[in-house]
Amino acid sequence: MKHFTYALLGATLLAGPLLAQDKDLLIGSTSASSSHYGYFVAVGQLINENADGLRASVVETGATMDNIRRMERGQVDLGLVTTNVAQHAAAGKNDFEGKPQDLSLLWVYTGAPQNVVMRADAGVQDLAGLEGVRFNPGIKGSATEATTEAVFATLGLSADYVRGSTTDVVGMIKDNRVAGYVKSGSGNKLDGSTMDIATSTDIAILGLTPEQAETLRTEMPDISVVDIPEGAADGIPAYTTWSFGVGVAAPNSMDEDTAYKIVKAVMEDETAQANAMASLKGANLADMTLQFGTIPLHPGAAKWFEEQGIDLPAKLKPAE
Repeated sequence: MKHFTYALLGATLLAGPLLAQDKDLLIGSTSASSSHYGYFVAVGQLINENADGLRASVVETGATMDNIRRMERGQVDLGLVTTNVAQHAAAGKNDFEGKPQDLSLLWVYTGAPQNVVMRADAGVQDLAGLEGVRFNPGIKGSATEATTEAVFATLGLSADYVRGSTTDVVGMIKDNRVAGYVKSGSGNKLDGSTMDIATSTDIAILGLTPEQAETLRTEMPDISVVDIPEGAADGIPAYTTWSFGVGVAAPNSMDEDTAYKIVKAVMEDETAQANAMASLKGANLADMTLQFGTIPLHPGAAKWFEEQGIDLPAKLKPAE
């Protein structure tokens, strides 16, 4: 009765009567107030409609860390993860020090480029120029904040860090009390809070130098280095920055056929996911998985990629 127990605790049931031969899956998501929760409802519906023998329900959770812990305890079968934390979990480091998790990647559905946004009149031309400058590394307690500090430490950079919420920091940048901040992008576009600043203040984006980018590729395997094309906002040229992705992981113990059916149902959808999350319109999930993935694919997921003739990079190939 696991399925109905979780339903009473807040899981979202996504299909009709449970058939005796169906395999029951619980999907760990995030807060129901998040757009990502709606995305996972769409994923559950795709599984129920297109993956024979599987029936999925979505459980509201505390997102990545909670989902990984729940998968470890067998309370959910797959769930939302950020690719940086997934790499920490699989490698047994940071919050998982000495306790590597039984975790593999199914797919990545969106990227979160970390944009270093500055007042144009701050006179800062590159990341090295942030030394001594009042600067917010990301929302207090966020993955952006932690990742920025790790990137700066790796690159030998520094700034006069100012902490606060997005609302507080946006106000401080507008009032010229803070010179800039790091904010996750919306795909290859600057996010809404950055565009709010840009309505009254000219902005500039600081990118990585080729040398800095190579250092991050070598020394920080938990993140990705991405090239953002011209047009992240009007007048913003192309630049390179660091990023992590948001995707779906499952324990390695999930059987290959189940993982394959899930990935096939999701990858072959052309409308439901984009309807649930507008930023996915026109997105190529296979490309995003190749770009942002940091841990090996589940063998069932890899099977789908290989059927498409996609050559997997070494970091995504399942262990032999």
